Amino acid sequence: MANDGMSTTQSSSPPIEISFPMPKAPDTKIHLRLTIQATSLLLFLTTAINGDTSTTVPLGSFVYALPDRLNPNQALSTPLYTYESSVEFTTRLAKLLARKTKKPVYVGNSISFASAGMGGTVEEEIEGFKKVVEVVMEEVQKSEGQQDVNGT
Repeated sequence: MANDGMSTTQSSSPPIEISFPMPKAPDTKIHLRLTIQATSLLLFLTTAINGDTSTTVPLGSFVYALPDRLNPNQALSTPLYTYESSVEFTTRLAKLLARKTKKPVYVGNSISFASAGMGGTVEEEIEGFKKVVEVVMEEVQKSEGQQDVNGT
């Protein structure tokens, strides 16, 4: 691979790993791994019931989204890998993050709301969605603040 003089280590930060309880299901945690790069975001999400490592979780969906430069209120997306139960949530999340960050976003998602208090209702999914967006955007804003301080 040719060296074009650009360093990739300066354009991205180490992955951020965070877990937090699922709204209305404190025994279930949402785990996320976020890599914030200068030009894109890479986000992986899954859930786990506290202490339960016996069950395997399906891979879930993997979606790419990018902001629409001609219409900033929209984002374009394409599923790279689909798993029926998670593709809609993953697509919505990728598009929203692309619009908010104005960067291309890759989202891998295998979150399951089945263990939520009411078994995964629309309301529980919406609350989980909002919490994920809140956590990711906080981390992106922190990262942007650090880049400004470092002069990049």
